[in-house]
Amino acid sequence: MSEIRVDTISEKTSTSGVTIDSLLIKDGGCAVLDNKPAVLVTNSGNQSISNSTHTQITYDTETIDTDSAFASNTFTVPSGEGGMYWIYSHGAMQGIDSGEFIQLRLHINDSANGFYDNRMTSHATDTEMKYGGGGAFNLSAGDTVKFFVFQNSGDAQNLTNAVGYIYKLGT
Repeated sequence: MSEIRVDTISEKTSTSGVTIDSLLIKDGGCAVLDNKPAVLVTNSGNQSISNSTHTQITYDTETIDTDSAFASNTFTVPSGEGGMYWIYSHGAMQGIDSGEFIQLRLHINDSANGFYDNRMTSHATDTEMKYGGGGAFNLSAGDTVKFFVFQNSGDAQNLTNAVGYIYKLGT
């Protein structure tokens, strides 16, 4: 392994600082990790969710997509980027009555992942339910991730404020 020893790193011509893409300082220093690939997607409008069906969430805005890994509402782990990923989603739905529920479900490689099922049951009439959930998952190159939502209100309801966030945990 090569070694570089310096006392000071200073900007050459800029006053905005020194940029280093990935840096890990040990022995009491700070750690700044790359966390790529990363995706942050949102839905700017409402998505109608039919009664008693698991419906894939559609996202129309990609705020972050570092490796072009998100397409057709599916995140695909890029080649050479297998590892541990943080996966999170949230949204809201109005019109859920007492005893009815909404459920967030994650699919990995087109199979529902039981660890990620997040169900919330209403306690009152016409409640706005806000959900959110996340977790760490070990993914391999080529694995796919999709977000689904379910509701059982008796008729279609609108999903609002849907967000999906996926990023590789640093090494």
